[in-house]
This record gives sequence, structure tokens and C-alpha cells, in this order.
Amino acid sequence: MTAVPLPLPRPPALLKGLVAIVLAAAFAAQAVAALLPHVPLLLAATTVSLATEGVLYRWQRGVLSLFAKSHADITVRHVLRDLLLVVGLLRLGEQDRETVYAPLVAGLLAFYVLHCAIQAVSVLVRRTRTLPVVTRNIDASALRLSKAPSVLLRRPGHRLLVFGLPATAGLLAAAPGDQPVYAAAGIALSLALALTGLGALLFRLLPGRRPAGEQEVLDWFEAWLAEYRPTVGLYFSGGASSAYQANMWLEPLAKTDGKPVIVLRERFMVQKIAATDIPIVCLPKVSTLMRLEHSTLQVLIHPSNSGKTSQVLRIPTIRHTFVNHGESDKLSSCNPYAKAYDEVWVAGPAARERYALAEVGVEDKDVVETGRPQLDAVRPYAGPPAGAYTTVLYAPTWEGWDGNPGNTSVIAAGENLVRALLADPGVRLLYKPHPLTGSVDPRAGAADLRIRELIRAANRERAGARRPTGGAELARLTEELDRLTTTVFRAGADTVERMRVQSAPEPGRAAAVARATAAWEEAYWASLPEDEHQIITDARPALYSCFNVADLLISDVSSVISDFLASEKPYAVANTSGLPEEAFRTAFPTVAAATVLTPDAAGVPSLLETVRHPEKDDLAEARAALKLRLLGPADPPSQERFDAAVRALCEEAQAHRARVAERLRAELPGQRTEPASDGAGLPTAAPR
Repeated sequence: MTAVPLPLPRPPALLKGLVAIVLAAAFAAQAVAALLPHVPLLLAATTVSLATEGVLYRWQRGVLSLFAKSHADITVRHVLRDLLLVVGLLRLGEQDRETVYAPLVAGLLAFYVLHCAIQAVSVLVRRTRTLPVVTRNIDASALRLSKAPSVLLRRPGHRLLVFGLPATAGLLAAAPGDQPVYAAAGIALSLALALTGLGALLFRLLPGRRPAGEQEVLDWFEAWLAEYRPTVGLYFSGGASSAYQANMWLEPLAKTDGKPVIVLRERFMVQKIAATDIPIVCLPKVSTLMRLEHSTLQVLIHPSNSGKTSQVLRIPTIRHTFVNHGESDKLSSCNPYAKAYDEVWVAGPAARERYALAEVGVEDKDVVETGRPQLDAVRPYAGPPAGAYTTVLYAPTWEGWDGNPGNTSVIAAGENLVRALLADPGVRLLYKPHPLTGSVDPRAGAADLRIRELIRAANRERAGARRPTGGAELARLTEELDRLTTTVFRAGADTVERMRVQSAPEPGRAAAVARATAAWEEAYWASLPEDEHQIITDARPALYSCFNVADLLISDVSSVISDFLASEKPYAVANTSGLPEEAFRTAFPTVAAATVLTPDAAGVPSLLETVRHPEKDDLAEARAALKLRLLGPADPPSQERFDAAVRALCEEAQAHRARVAERLRAELPGQRTEPASDGAGLPTAAPR
């Protein structure tokens, strides 16, 4: 087979350097033209300089930061551009022209003073709109939430370009005919724009026009806690690409008997959480987070570890449990950090054994088997492929942080696996890479791109019967689902404006989202030609939806194979660890019921044969046994076991609070209703 050549790298550094050179050359040409003076060159150089600024702000933001680090930010560049124009005008015509252009220079100086004033007031406005609590799905109208100021008033670079453009254009227009009146008109217009912008921002600082102050917001938050009375919460902190770790627990949390709440720490994460009716509160400061101590919140569920997790673990009135965002044989699934929690909830006996063998300090009495309630949506095995094609889901994990070559198969085996699958005319491939693929090792990102190109090339070459796609129905359902799950914000909306828009949800929205999602998934799979390979990278369809249409999974040692076992369908694991197969199976118990594939993908044809002919599949019983070991019993259902664990931990938290309260009452001496005082009216010390 012919190897696919590496894709040509894009030259961002070259483009950045070229733009910087063009801008520097324009300033140099403008300086030469101003000193000569040479009007055509002055006009051309200034025009090129302004156009390059526009390119920078539209497509090359990275260059702007480089200029700022070199103390050549937008203000310096704009002042230099206008200064060179003034120099050029002063050198045109007769001598003693300073008296003519002195008022224009004063006007320019006034404009730059106003620019600095706008920036200062903009910072003040931003501070008034940076609330200590950010919410979603909560009616926060009492906080006087309002629309954000125009983006133009909040971004100094854009503002200076737009507000200063009339002045620069006026100076340019004055140069050819030596007409100062054009410069005066342009500067006057820039001054008017700056004064208008400053007035608009100052208006927002009036007492009745700004959002509630910090203490008022905190008082409102405590009142909301007292009214809503949350009992169980999901605590999450992480990076922008890690939101999926919290999103997988939204549905189980929503189905609990208590009053659920989601507690976040990063403001940007509020919009990363998927559609849900659960109230969301973001508490960036530790001091605000500590206010949960005196609330009715009893249990916090943690799907991941982060540096900020230790902060919330300091609250003694809340019980904490670690549920992880997936279980696998990787060391990260039994992290020593888990011993910091009151309990660790796992799917089945295998995870309990994993913690015992790891010896990381998690005691067996603190491990609770709850199953995986998310997997209720995974349909069970219904026999061999019924149609003309065998649907294979290749869902490799990412490369991880430790550099272990066995983490992902993408680098060493991905292309071979995909080529072997595409070589079978009866295979329809679904390729769903991990969203973090390539984030640590560039080789994984490059291999991922090559795999995608292999799939696209196979689709171009495959000549099969194409059925109608039903695109109109899918488009309608997509629009309906987007309407239910997506909030459209005005351009430039800040967190305060988003809080205003994302108030308490309409009753029944969660049920409507569930129905719309099920209808969309059915329409999506029905709309695809049955012989067309798919590259799936969007949030929809979800991984479990891919499970339901797949006849076979090929993956790595990850939580994906544990979850897929809920279907009891055949699965295979790529061994890129360098271990012999027996050692590989011993090291990773989740591989016990899998077909192990080598990096050269030599076993793919025989694997497909067992999928199409179940009588040749000698791993079916092993999969059923491993499912029970990994995920626990099917009865009672996982959601019921999860709910029972929540109730039990809530009861423990209540009992702990009662014991502490009783102990405090016993230890504290009685207090006098009116303390005695000395002759000066000061209270006397209590006797020891």
C-alpha cells in the first residue's frame, strides 16, 4: 500500500513575519515622505499602514500581542501615524505654519486624552460588571442585570482605530491641497465620537444603572440558597476542553431525588456546560465558595480532580464523593488524590479491586459500587449486522500526559487499522477521535489528519448506491434541537448579560430536549448513505449514540471500552504498549474479553469475520462476565443504585452536622443575656 504523504504545514510564523514587515515598512515610508515631504508617498504609506492594522485585528491577533510586548501597541502606532502626518503637513508650503496647525495638534492631543479617559472608565465599568457569583438557569433579575457596553467601547484597539479614523483621514485629505480645514473637520469628528463614547460609559456608572455591588450579590446568593435549599451538587473545575467530564454526569444528577445544583469555579465554564435545567452557580473566589458551608448542601459529586478541588474539600459540613469521568485500567483511574474524598463511587467490582491493588490510600469501606447510570442509553447486542455493511466504530483515546506509547493507538497503529478496515468493501467506518488528540504530542495530531484524509479518499473512491439523505427533516430537527439547547447572545455579550438572558428555564424544557435529541439521532443516522464512512468530531451525535449503531468497537485502553461493554457487542483493543499479548491482558483486565490487535492491524480481517458470524465468536461469554465485573449487576438499574448512594451520603452528612451541633452545645458555656459591665460601661471578662 502507498503511504499517504504528510500534509504540508501551514506557515503562520511566515505570515506573521510578513505582516509585521509590511507594517514596519509602511511606517518607514511614511516617515521618509513626511520629511521630504512627498505627498503621494505619504498618502500611500499611511493607507497601507491603516489597511495592515485592519488585517491585524481581523486575522492576525497574535502579531498584536508581539507588538504590545515590544511596547509598540496600538496607541503608540496610532500616535506615530498621526504625528508623521502632522510633520508632513508642517513641511508643506511656506514657513511659519505652526500657528495654523497648532489648534489641530491640540485637538489631536485632546482626542488621545479622551481615549485614555475612555479606557480608564471602561475598566471601572468592567469591574462593576464582574460579579462575585455567575449563574445560569436562575432568575437573577434582582441584581439589576443589563446589556453589556458596546464592544467598541471595551476594546481599546478597535476603539482607537474607529474613533481615530476620521482624524487620520482628515489629515490625509489636507495634505494634497494643503487644506487644514479637512484636518480640522476630521479631528472634530473624532473628538465628538470620543466624547459620546465617554458619556455612554459614564452613564453606566450611575448608581441606578450599574449591576448590584459585591455585598448585595452575596446577600442575594445566600437568600437564593436559603430559598432553593440544594441538597446534592456537582463540583467541577477545569480547562475549556474538559467540560465533557462534567457533562456526562448531568443526566444522572438531574434524576436524583434531591435538589441538585452545579458548582463551577471558572467563569468561562458556565457556557461550556451542556443543556440542562439544573441551576448553575460559578463561585470564582474561595471566600464566596465557603458560603456553601452554612447552606443546606449536603453532598458534592466530583467527576475530576483539579487544583481547586482542595479548596472545596475544606468545607466540613459537606460530604464529598469522587465519581471520575470514566473508568479504565490506566493509573489515572486510581489516582492517590481519591483518598481525599469521603467516598469513591465506582461502577463495579473491578474498580474496587483496582483501588485495592493500587494501594493509594483509598480504604475499601469508602468504595461504593453504583454502576454507570449514563449507560442506560446504550442498547444491548441484537445479533450480527443485518444490512449489507458492518459498522465499525474506531474511537481511540488521546496521548495523555505521561508519554506512554500505549496510551493511544493513533500514532503507531491508527493508519494501519483504518487502511485495513477501508480495504474491506463490507465495512462502514465511524472514526471518532478523542477531542484532546494532538494536544500534547504533535505526532498524534498529524496522524489524526492523515487518518481523516484516508477516510475522505475512500469515500471519493467508493461507488455505491446512494439513498435519499432526508436532509430537510434533519435540518428541521437540528434547528429545533439547537433552539432548545443553545442560547443566542448578542455580539459582545459579557457574563452579566448572559446571566440576564439565561434566567430560570421554562417548565418541561429538559423533557423536550430529551425527546428532540432522540428524534435528531434517529434522523441523523437515517440521513447518511449506508456505505459512507463518517468522521465524527462534533458534540452530536454523542458517543453512546455511536455505540448503538456500531457492530464493533476498536479502541485503546480507556473508559470507552468499559462503557461499550454495556452492549456486550464485540470489541477490540490496539496493543501499542510493546508488551506481549498475554502480558498486555494481564496488565489491563478490561482487555480480557477483547480481541487484541497488533500495530500492523493484521488481525482485522479475522476480527470482522467473527462479528459477521457469531458462531465463530468465542468471546461472547467472556464479555458478559466482564460486563458484570466492570459495571456491576443490571438489577437494580444503575440510576437506582446511584440515587441510593446519594441518599445514604446525604444522611451521613446530616448525622455529622447533628453530632457537631450537639457537641458544640455541650462544650460552649451558657451566655448571659446582658453581660456585666465595669464602671466605664465596658463588658467584663467572663470567669475562667
